Amino acid sequence: MKVEDFLEDIDNHDHMSSNEETPLREDAFKLSDDEKIASIQDDVFNILQTLGMDMTDDSLKGTPKRVAKMFVNEIFGGLRPDKKPSASTFDNKYKYGEMLVEKNIVLYSTCEHHLLPIVGRAHVAYISNGNVVGLSKMNRIVDYYAKRPQVQERLNIQIVRELQNVLNTEDVACVIDAKHLCVNSRGIRDIDSSTVTGEFGGAFKNLETKREFLDYIKMDTRF
Repeated sequence: MKVEDFLEDIDNHDHMSSNEETPLREDAFKLSDDEKIASIQDDVFNILQTLGMDMTDDSLKGTPKRVAKMFVNEIFGGLRPDKKPSASTFDNKYKYGEMLVEKNIVLYSTCEHHLLPIVGRAHVAYISNGNVVGLSKMNRIVDYYAKRPQVQERLNIQIVRELQNVLNTEDVACVIDAKHLCVNSRGIRDIDSSTVTGEFGGAFKNLETKREFLDYIKMDTRF
C-alpha cells in the first residue's frame, strides 16, 4: 500500500484523535526488533539522501542505524507490551487515608504529529482504596506510556487508567506540564509556552480534593 492511500482523505491540519488507546495495527508485532531496525534504517537513509546529504561522509554513515535503534529500543520502546512495568501492590497496613502525590516526574515523549520531542513533568496522585504501589512504579508507568508517538491528552488518560487498574480505585489524578518542540522549535516557534493537561478520576473530580492536589504540586520542595 502506498503512502498516498493513507493520506488521501486526511486534512493536513487534522490533529485530533478520539481514541484513548495508542493506534496500533493488529500486525504491529509481526516483525522482530532486528527486522524493524533494518527497515527503518533504510528509510532514514533515504530521507537523508533525499535531503541532499552525502551519506558517504564519516559523520553520517552510522546515522541511519543509530536512529533506527533509537526508535525501536528507546524512544518508542513503550509500544511493546512486554516492556510494560509490573506494578505489584501492597496492603495499606498503616491505614494511610490521605492522598499520595508523586510530583515532578521527568517526562520525555514524542509528538505523533511531527515526531518532535515533548519534554516536561508529570504529577500523579491517588487515594488508597486498601492498596498502595511502590513509588518508583508510578515513575515507570509514566515513562512507559510516554515512550511512544503520543498526544499529551491521551498520555494523561493512559497514565490514570493504568493506575486505576493497578490500585483498583477510581481515585487517581495526573497533571502534565510539558513543552512541545513542534511549537517551540518550528511553526510559531514560541520557546516559552508549555501545554498543561489534567485527568481527574473519582474523588479528584471533587473541587476541594482537586484543589488540594494542585496545592501539593505548587509546594516548594527544594531541599
